[in-house]
Amino acid sequence: MGRITEDLIRRNAEHNDCIIFSLEELSLHQQEIEKLEHIDKWCRDLKILYLQNNLIGKIENVSRLKKLEYLNLALNNIEKIENLEGCERLTKLDLTVNFIGELSSIKTLQHNIHLKELFLVGNPCTDFDGYRQFVVATLQQLKWLDGKEIERSERIQALQNYPVIEQQVREQENAYCLKRAKDKEEAQRKLQEEHEDEDKRKRSNPGFDGRWYTDINATLPSSLESNHLQAPEIQEEEHNKKKLDENEDNLEFWNKPSLFTPESRLETLRHIEKQRKKQEKLSERKKKVKPPRILITEDGKALNVNEPKLEFSLKDDEKRNQIILDLAVYRYMDTSLIDVDVQPMYVRVLVKGKPFQLVLPAEVKPDSSSAKRSQTTGHLVICMPKVEEIITGGRQTFKPMKTTLDSGKEQTSSRSKRIEKLEVDPSKRSFPDVTNIVQEKKHTPRRLGSEPKIIPSEEDPDFEDNPEVPPLI
Repeated sequence: MGRITEDLIRRNAEHNDCIIFSLEELSLHQQEIEKLEHIDKWCRDLKILYLQNNLIGKIENVSRLKKLEYLNLALNNIEKIENLEGCERLTKLDLTVNFIGELSSIKTLQHNIHLKELFLVGNPCTDFDGYRQFVVATLQQLKWLDGKEIERSERIQALQNYPVIEQQVREQENAYCLKRAKDKEEAQRKLQEEHEDEDKRKRSNPGFDGRWYTDINATLPSSLESNHLQAPEIQEEEHNKKKLDENEDNLEFWNKPSLFTPESRLETLRHIEKQRKKQEKLSERKKKVKPPRILITEDGKALNVNEPKLEFSLKDDEKRNQIILDLAVYRYMDTSLIDVDVQPMYVRVLVKGKPFQLVLPAEVKPDSSSAKRSQTTGHLVICMPKVEEIITGGRQTFKPMKTTLDSGKEQTSSRSKRIEKLEVDPSKRSFPDVTNIVQEKKHTPRRLGSEPKIIPSEEDPDFEDNPEVPPLI
C-alpha cells in the first residue's frame, strides 16, 4: 500500500521546482494512501490539497495547515469528520462518496467560520431523514451544500425544527453504528477464514507427493522416478490446471455479492494487487534470458556483428595508407554512450551497450588510430593507419624522390647565396622610355578600306600661307 513520503511529494511538486516547504498546491490522488501523515510538517503553506480516490480511513495531521482553503478527500474510507479545527481558512471541503455515518460529527466544523461549501454526496448519512435540515441548522456559515445553494428561508425553517430533527438524526445514527459494528465483525471473521485456508493449502502441498524428503542422497520412490521422466508433460498439465483454478477463483470473487464498506474496498484492492503480482511473476518466467552475444569464436576468429543495426561504410584510402570506417551513429545521442576499441584485425564500437564489430581487410595500428564525431550528422569516423609500407616498384622509385628533394634544396641555397643586381640593358627593361614619348614622325595607322590623306605642300599652286594659322605638327 502507498504511503506519503518526501520523494512522493517532490515528484508531485514539479510546478514548484520540487521545493516542498513553499508548496501551495499538492495533488496526491490515486496513490493508494491509507494514512494521512507528514504533510502538516513539510508543507505548511498549502492552500489546495487533493487526496481523492485513496484509502484514507481517518482525517488527521492536517490541523497545522493554517492557510489551507480547499481540501478534497472524496472516494476514501472516512467514517467521521474530525481534526479540522486548526484549518482556520478552510472554505471548501469535499467528502463525496465516503462512509460517514456519524452525522453529528459535522459539529466539529462550527469552528471553521470561513467554510462556505460542503459536499457529502454518496455517504450513508445522506440517507437519514432530515439530513439537509440538520446540516443547514448546525453549520450556519455554509452557503452551499452538495452543490445546492442554501436559501435564507431554508435556514430559518431548519432552525425552527432543529430539536425534532436532531432527535431523529440521533436515532438513525445509533442504528447505523450498530449495523456498522456487525459488518466489521463479519469482515474480520471472513479475513481470518481466508488466512486459515491459505495456511491449509500451504501445508497440504509441502513436497512433490505430499511427503517431506530430507535425505538428498536417498533414492526417490518409483512413482517419483516415473514422474521425473514425464516432467515436461506433467508441468504443462499442472500449469493449465492452475490457470483454470485461478480463473475460477477470480470469477468467483468478482461475482460474489458484497457490501459497500471500507473493508470491502480494502479486500478488492488486495485482490487486484495479488493478481498483479501473479501476472508479474508469469511475465518474468516467460522472459527468456538471451544468451551473451558471441563476438570472438573459440578459435580466436572475430565475427562481424551489428547489434545496434547502424549503417556504415568502410573505405581503403591507399594514398594515406589507412582504413576509414564511417559509422552512422544516432545524431542526438550523447558521445559518452559510445566506446571504441581498435584491434589490429578488427574494430569494435559499443553504442549504448550494444556491440558493433567489423573485421578489417588489413592489419592496422591501434595506437595511431583516431576517432572523431561529426557535429552536424553525428556520424563516427574512425581512421586506422595500416601496418604495411607503400611499395611502388622497388628501390629505384625511392631514389628520384630523394634527388628531387636534394636538387630543390640546392636550388634554394644557390638562390639565397647569389647577389641580385639591377639590369640596365634596354632590351630587358620593362618601363617606358621618356625620351621617345614625343616622336618627330608619326606613323598613322592604316585602316582597311581607307584612302591615304594628301598633305598640301608649299609648291602646290592652290596653297595659301596664312600667318595667323598656327603651324601643323
